[in-house]
Amino acid sequence: MSTQAEIDQKFLQLALEQAKKGYSENGIPIGAVLVSADGKVLGAGHNQRLQKGSAILHGEMDALEKAGRLPGSAYKGATMYSTLSPCNMCTGACLLYGINRVVFGENKTFVGGEDLLRSKGAEVINLENEECYDLMQKFIAERPQDWNEDIGV
Repeated sequence: MSTQAEIDQKFLQLALEQAKKGYSENGIPIGAVLVSADGKVLGAGHNQRLQKGSAILHGEMDALEKAGRLPGSAYKGATMYSTLSPCNMCTGACLLYGINRVVFGENKTFVGGEDLLRSKGAEVINLENEECYDLMQKFIAERPQDWNEDIGV
Protein backbone atom coordinates (compact mmCIF):
# COMPACT_ATOMS: atom_id res chain seq x y z
CA MET A 1 0.00 0.00 0.00
CA SER A 2 1.29 3.48 -0.88
CA THR A 3 1.72 6.20 1.70
CA GLN A 4 0.17 9.63 1.17
CA ALA A 5 3.65 11.03 0.53
CA GLU A 6 4.20 8.48 -2.25
CA ILE A 7 0.81 9.26 -3.75
CA ASP A 8 1.59 12.98 -3.66
CA GLN A 9 4.92 12.42 -5.42
CA LYS A 10 3.21 10.32 -8.10
CA PHE A 11 0.64 12.98 -8.94
CA LEU A 12 3.18 15.80 -8.75
CA GLN A 13 5.15 13.92 -11.41
CA LEU A 14 2.04 13.97 -13.62
CA ALA A 15 1.81 17.74 -13.09
CA LEU A 16 5.50 18.06 -13.92
CA GLU A 17 4.91 16.14 -17.17
CA GLN A 18 2.26 18.72 -18.00
CA ALA A 19 4.68 21.55 -17.20
CA LYS A 20 7.29 20.03 -19.51
CA LYS A 21 4.65 19.73 -22.23
CA GLY A 22 3.91 23.43 -21.85
CA TYR A 23 7.60 24.27 -22.03
CA SER A 24 7.97 22.19 -25.21
CA GLU A 25 5.12 24.27 -26.72
CA ASN A 26 7.04 27.49 -25.91
CA GLY A 27 4.67 28.16 -23.05
CA ILE A 28 5.09 28.82 -19.36
CA PRO A 29 6.09 25.54 -17.69
CA ILE A 30 3.47 25.16 -14.99
CA GLY A 31 1.40 22.00 -14.87
CA ALA A 32 -1.48 20.82 -12.72
CA VAL A 33 -3.56 17.72 -12.06
CA LEU A 34 -6.90 17.53 -10.28
CA VAL A 35 -7.33 14.20 -8.47
CA SER A 36 -10.51 12.91 -6.85
CA ALA A 37 -10.66 11.65 -3.28
CA ASP A 38 -10.49 8.08 -4.59
CA GLY A 39 -7.33 8.75 -6.64
CA LYS A 40 -8.83 9.24 -10.09
CA VAL A 41 -7.34 11.94 -12.32
CA LEU A 42 -10.25 14.24 -13.13
CA GLY A 43 -8.27 16.68 -15.26
CA ALA A 44 -4.68 17.45 -16.20
CA GLY A 45 -3.47 20.65 -17.78
CA HIS A 46 -0.72 23.18 -18.21
CA ASN A 47 -0.38 26.91 -18.52
CA GLN A 48 -1.49 27.88 -22.03
CA ARG A 49 -1.68 31.64 -21.79
CA LEU A 50 0.93 32.12 -24.51
CA GLN A 51 -0.14 29.26 -26.74
CA LYS A 52 -3.82 30.28 -26.76
CA GLY A 53 -3.50 34.02 -26.13
CA SER A 54 -5.52 33.57 -22.95
CA ALA A 55 -5.62 35.89 -19.96
CA ILE A 56 -6.62 33.13 -17.55
CA LEU A 57 -5.44 29.72 -18.75
CA HIS A 58 -3.01 28.91 -15.94
CA GLY A 59 -2.16 25.28 -15.26
CA GLU A 60 -4.76 24.83 -12.53
CA MET A 61 -7.43 26.54 -14.63
CA ASP A 62 -6.58 24.26 -17.57
CA ALA A 63 -6.83 21.18 -15.33
CA LEU A 64 -10.27 22.35 -14.16
CA GLU A 65 -11.29 23.04 -17.75
CA LYS A 66 -10.12 19.58 -18.86
CA ALA A 67 -12.10 18.01 -16.01
CA GLY A 68 -15.24 19.43 -17.62
CA ARG A 69 -18.52 20.08 -15.89
CA LEU A 70 -18.70 18.10 -12.69
CA PRO A 71 -21.20 18.05 -9.84
CA GLY A 72 -20.04 19.94 -6.77
CA SER A 73 -19.63 16.67 -4.92
CA ALA A 74 -16.82 15.64 -7.31
CA TYR A 75 -14.55 18.32 -5.86
CA LYS A 76 -15.09 17.38 -2.23
CA GLY A 77 -12.01 15.62 -0.96
CA ALA A 78 -10.17 16.29 -4.24
CA THR A 79 -6.57 17.45 -4.40
CA MET A 80 -5.12 19.99 -6.81
CA TYR A 81 -1.51 19.21 -7.65
CA SER A 82 0.53 21.99 -9.22
CA THR A 83 4.19 22.44 -10.00
CA LEU A 84 4.12 25.95 -8.51
CA SER A 85 2.35 27.65 -5.61
CA PRO A 86 -1.04 28.66 -7.06
CA CYS A 87 -1.66 32.33 -7.80
CA ASN A 88 -4.65 34.16 -6.32
CA MET A 89 -6.84 33.38 -9.35
CA CYS A 90 -6.13 29.64 -9.14
CA THR A 91 -6.43 29.74 -5.36
CA GLY A 92 -9.86 31.33 -5.79
CA ALA A 93 -10.93 28.61 -8.20
CA CYS A 94 -9.87 25.92 -5.73
CA LEU A 95 -11.82 27.65 -2.97
CA LEU A 96 -14.87 28.19 -5.20
CA TYR A 97 -15.13 24.47 -5.92
CA GLY A 98 -14.29 23.36 -2.40
CA ILE A 99 -10.99 21.69 -3.29
CA ASN A 100 -9.68 21.37 0.24
CA ARG A 101 -6.18 20.03 -0.45
CA VAL A 102 -3.53 21.72 -2.58
CA VAL A 103 -0.12 20.15 -3.13
CA PHE A 104 2.55 21.97 -5.11
CA GLY A 105 6.11 21.43 -6.22
CA GLU A 106 7.72 24.62 -5.02
CA ASN A 107 7.26 28.19 -3.84
CA LYS A 108 10.79 29.58 -4.04
CA THR A 109 9.95 31.03 -7.46
CA PHE A 110 6.54 32.40 -6.51
CA VAL A 111 4.34 32.38 -3.40
CA GLY A 112 0.68 32.43 -4.29
CA GLY A 113 -2.46 32.28 -2.17
CA GLU A 114 -1.20 29.75 0.35
CA ASP A 115 -2.23 31.79 3.39
CA LEU A 116 -5.72 32.33 1.95
CA LEU A 117 -6.11 28.60 1.32
CA ARG A 118 -5.05 27.83 4.90
CA SER A 119 -7.36 30.51 6.30
CA LYS A 120 -10.28 28.79 4.55
CA GLY A 121 -9.35 25.40 6.01
CA ALA A 122 -7.53 23.86 3.06
CA GLU A 123 -4.53 21.63 3.57
CA VAL A 124 -1.51 23.14 1.79
CA ILE A 125 1.60 21.06 1.11
CA ASN A 126 4.85 22.23 -0.46
CA LEU A 127 6.89 19.26 -1.72
CA GLU A 128 9.96 21.46 -2.36
CA ASN A 129 10.70 19.66 -5.61
CA GLU A 130 13.99 20.75 -7.18
CA GLU A 131 12.99 19.68 -10.68
CA CYS A 132 9.96 21.98 -10.57
CA TYR A 133 12.15 24.81 -9.31
CA ASP A 134 14.89 24.22 -11.89
CA LEU A 135 12.41 24.19 -14.78
CA MET A 136 10.91 27.51 -13.67
CA GLN A 137 14.34 29.10 -13.20
CA LYS A 138 15.41 27.97 -16.67
CA PHE A 139 12.25 29.45 -18.20
CA ILE A 140 12.55 32.74 -16.31
CA ALA A 141 16.20 33.13 -17.35
CA GLU A 142 15.22 32.54 -20.99
CA ARG A 143 12.02 34.60 -21.08
CA PRO A 144 11.66 36.97 -18.12
CA GLN A 145 9.15 39.17 -19.95
CA ASP A 146 6.73 36.25 -20.42
CA TRP A 147 7.06 35.29 -16.76
CA ASN A 148 6.44 38.85 -15.60
CA GLU A 149 3.35 39.05 -17.79
CA ASP A 150 2.04 35.79 -16.36
CA ILE A 151 2.27 37.05 -12.77
CA GLY A 152 0.92 40.51 -13.64
CA VAL A 153 4.14 42.53 -13.34
